[in-house]
Amino acid sequence: MSLPRVTVWNEARHEKIHPDVKAVYPDGIHTAIAAFLGKAGFPVRTATLDEPEHGLTEAVLAETDVLTWWGHMAHHDVQDEIAARVQKRVLEGMGLIVLHSGHMSKPFLKLMGTSGALKWREANEKERLWVIHPSHPIAEGLPEHFELPHEEMYGEHFDVPVPDDLVLVSWFQGGEVFRSGCCWHRGAGKIFYFRPGHETFPTYYDPTIQQVIINAVRWAAPGKLPEVTYWHKPEPLEKLD
Repeated sequence: MSLPRVTVWNEARHEKIHPDVKAVYPDGIHTAIAAFLGKAGFPVRTATLDEPEHGLTEAVLAETDVLTWWGHMAHHDVQDEIAARVQKRVLEGMGLIVLHSGHMSKPFLKLMGTSGALKWREANEKERLWVIHPSHPIAEGLPEHFELPHEEMYGEHFDVPVPDDLVLVSWFQGGEVFRSGCCWHRGAGKIFYFRPGHETFPTYYDPTIQQVIINAVRWAAPGKLPEVTYWHKPEPLEKLD
């Protein structure tokens, strides 16, 4: 059985203009994520905001089983046409993994239908993540809980639809909690939102964080879908009087 083909998308703007981000991810967040996914055996390509069509051409998306998305400072620069293209592919069955500040990305908001708003604080505080759905495939191989020594705080209320499954919740040193691992189904596609990943911290080098994303790629990959016919159906199954 072939492994899902992954496209790792990153706006890749912070790394170009902020020295503290470049120091952590010298070749971009996308290359750090692509590296561990490739090591796990997935066929991986990367795409960034400043490429033509943001690197997400019709052809690229047609060859993508799972798309990961990291964005922050340039959500508004994503073309509406490309966001709609991603939404369409998810509805057709492509998996989408939205990371950290991608909660305000155009594709995610189009698929959620809500504001995506939340509370946040940058205070370099400890984050403890709890696995609250240990039987879920995304939780496979994870400990009961794990910690990141420094992260940005996200706090409730998180304005998204109630998740179909909630895999992880976070507690922060300042006292807040947050739904950090949320799953939804939209059309034939699966979506996973995973909270950690502030650009100035080495979160994506953490082995447990990597395992969550690897598991999420496997979970979000499209299965074999039956052919479905929509629209007008003139012939009934049973004889009508």
